[in-house]
Amino acid sequence: MNTSFLLFALLNPLFALLAAPLYMALIRKVKAYAQWRKGPRLFQVYYDLKKLMQKEAVYSPTSSWVMRFTPYLNLSTLLVCSLFVPLIFVPEPAGGLGNIIVFLYLLALERFFTALGGLDAGSAFGGMGSSRSMSLAAVIEPTMVVSFAALAFVLKSLNLHRMFALTAGTVLPISPTLVLVSISLFIILIVETGRLPVDNPATHLELTMINEAMILEQTGKNLALLELAHALKQFLLMGILINTILPVGLSTEIDAGKIAVSALLFLLKAGLLAVIIGLFESSVAKMRLFRLPAFYVMAFFFSALTILIEVFA
Repeated sequence: MNTSFLLFALLNPLFALLAAPLYMALIRKVKAYAQWRKGPRLFQVYYDLKKLMQKEAVYSPTSSWVMRFTPYLNLSTLLVCSLFVPLIFVPEPAGGLGNIIVFLYLLALERFFTALGGLDAGSAFGGMGSSRSMSLAAVIEPTMVVSFAALAFVLKSLNLHRMFALTAGTVLPISPTLVLVSISLFIILIVETGRLPVDNPATHLELTMINEAMILEQTGKNLALLELAHALKQFLLMGILINTILPVGLSTEIDAGKIAVSALLFLLKAGLLAVIIGLFESSVAKMRLFRLPAFYVMAFFFSALTILIEVFA
């Protein structure tokens, strides 16, 4: 393993872990302003995580090791995923890390254990959320595979590091078809992070809950770890979208100054994307469950169209 990747393996997960909760808070803030409310402070989410980490976890008497293990596995999986998505600089490829297929399997592992943790508590809400999540996963997972395949077709690689090394330094997308892929990636970001119109992260209403239902029985530091893993997942998917559609400033060299500028630019671009997500959520309503596949089909359509253009153009 080379020096470039060792530095990347140290800085990238740390950067993602520290910055991820800020964008959960920023989206909430934008939604609050859109509803003419002041909303919580930007750093409130950090205070909440700290408070939860200091609290003791309480378990359902029907639960097993799955409920105790899931928060640690989810956060560990997402930290490994952070080695696949360059955020502040692109390292030299090493050890197969960055492969899209492995990345998708890791996300599937995280989703599977979240659903299993929801079932393990033995509550009606957990079972309902897990059932809904797995039903929707049967539709969104093939869509994700096609979307990332389209990205690989356009950028001629299955490795995210090589893809973003190709796009780094450009102001605009290197191919018009990347705009189509970006639409699919935005829909995947909304679906995978349980945001409107797919799910409502701010509700505890039985009719609308999916992700919240699966973690309803989690408490204390376990809940903090799950919330942190959720924020990390959102931040990494935002990173893939940003490096696809607006890669300007992403460094490919190990230079302290360039890495600092790259990190600052990424925070600004992520802030812009968070505002867009907040405004998007504020302008749509929760869709009925059986109509959600129609939303996913949009991502599938744009990805399939991209592949057709790349093959036949």
